[in-house]
Amino acid sequence: MRLVLGLLAALALAVPSPARAETLVAVPSTSVVNISSNFAGTDITVFGSIERDRATVSRASEYHLAVMMFGPRETVVTRRKERTFGLWINRGARTYVDVPSFYAVLTNVPIAQVATPEVLKRYQVGIEHLLLPERLDGDAPAEPGDAGFRSAFLRLKLRTGLYHELPGAVSFLTGNLFRATIPIPANVPVGTYRIEVRLFQEGVPLAEQATSVVVSKTGFEQFTYDLAFTQPVVYGIITVLVALFTGWLAGVIFRRD
Repeated sequence: MRLVLGLLAALALAVPSPARAETLVAVPSTSVVNISSNFAGTDITVFGSIERDRATVSRASEYHLAVMMFGPRETVVTRRKERTFGLWINRGARTYVDVPSFYAVLTNVPIAQVATPEVLKRYQVGIEHLLLPERLDGDAPAEPGDAGFRSAFLRLKLRTGLYHELPGAVSFLTGNLFRATIPIPANVPVGTYRIEVRLFQEGVPLAEQATSVVVSKTGFEQFTYDLAFTQPVVYGIITVLVALFTGWLAGVIFRRD
């Protein structure tokens, strides 16, 4: 019996797994975005192709593509103010934990046509399906479903240009070659960004590929950024000294004698 089981296991390992019919090859136009003093935003273009197995026949329906870019994770507190005795005070808050500081999704068709809502939520395709883990004041997890806080958080992100939803922004150059241009605003946070390209057909995920892009500061901006986060005491002392010197210099220049 042990010998039979061993032969069956060896046979199962020896049987090759079926080849994937489609594979994705996608490359961003740059792997590093440098932020300098005159940085006013830029674009990252993702070029890619859909490779089919030689034995695979052409599919009857068209391909649907979703190109997503996730920024470094952050924790954000969304507060709600209410008027009490003539004063606006904070009456509630939600803490969103490990949410993307930047998010962009580009598709070649309306997002609702890419896949079913369950599949879109599984892969976070679209702002509506973006996962935003919540936490109440303290460490207790919050009950999800407060649409007010979620919509306020998304509205602020959209207003600052850090969240984008661009249906129709993925264009096919040929039957298999595609291109997608992701806008990067001037206020983009630094860090490592993840770009995910997902291929769907009739709502079924067929292939995916992920790559990364690094956004970093350069020159004097990088020096002050590193100083502020690695040596906050020294940065504070220098800031106070510069403010005192600037005030003294302004007094000398505009002194009336």
